[in-house]
Amino acid sequence: MNADPAQRTPAGPSADAPEPELVLPRWRFWPVWRRNALVWRKLALPSLLGNIAEPLLTLAAFGWGVGSLVGSVDGVPYILFLASGTVSMSVMNSASFEALYSAFSRMHVQKTWDAILLTPTGLDDVLFGELLWAATKALTSGVALVAVVALLGISREPTLLAVLPLLALVGMMFSALGLIINALAKSYDFFTYYFTLVLTPMTFLSGIFFPLSAMPSWLQDLARVLPLQAAVQLVRPLFFGRWDAHAPQHLAVLLAYLAAGWFIARWLTHRRFAA
Repeated sequence: MNADPAQRTPAGPSADAPEPELVLPRWRFWPVWRRNALVWRKLALPSLLGNIAEPLLTLAAFGWGVGSLVGSVDGVPYILFLASGTVSMSVMNSASFEALYSAFSRMHVQKTWDAILLTPTGLDDVLFGELLWAATKALTSGVALVAVVALLGISREPTLLAVLPLLALVGMMFSALGLIINALAKSYDFFTYYFTLVLTPMTFLSGIFFPLSAMPSWLQDLARVLPLQAAVQLVRPLFFGRWDAHAPQHLAVLLAYLAAGWFIARWLTHRRFAA
């Protein structure tokens, strides 16, 4: 005879009950990254050529042209001095373009983000996937440029291999900064201000084309807090085959900009989607 339901003891684990399923972290940002990679794959070659064409032209025009007049900078051939800075500039531009124009198209124009958010993927996953994708494209451009530098014999130091993970960090950092602007933008025209008023001055103040010592002292103080300057100072010695004694300091600057950029971009993006 069955027991009265009121007299039954509370249900608990039994020998026949299945073991609780182990819940592992779900990397939901990965499909976002993969989706962008699959779309980009169709235009990978022209996109890659477009990303490295400008820095290569800069390297050719200034490295060989101006380099023939300048000779050397601090005992280093000018073309090597320029190449070591141009790589960081290329990563900055590539990451910024992807985090601005391409991400804005997917977020605002094509409504791709809205479609993705209909799945279990959250906004943080979409944003982090975009950050990693922009950094990946930037790293691809940086690797291609480093390969060209090696093929041309400008630098073939073994320490060039250590440049690659640093370029990945630089790409992530500028991607995070770009996503801040992306969250604030109402149209593509808004990005012109960022490129004109922020990235272009930063390019000329970060020691890419000439050493910081050539500038007035007050400009040198300003340049030392710029993220691109920290990236150049971190990467440049590796092209010369040596390590910078101040590398931890420059690395800390990049990590600080990355952390601040990510949290600000995340806050602004959530605020935009909540509006």
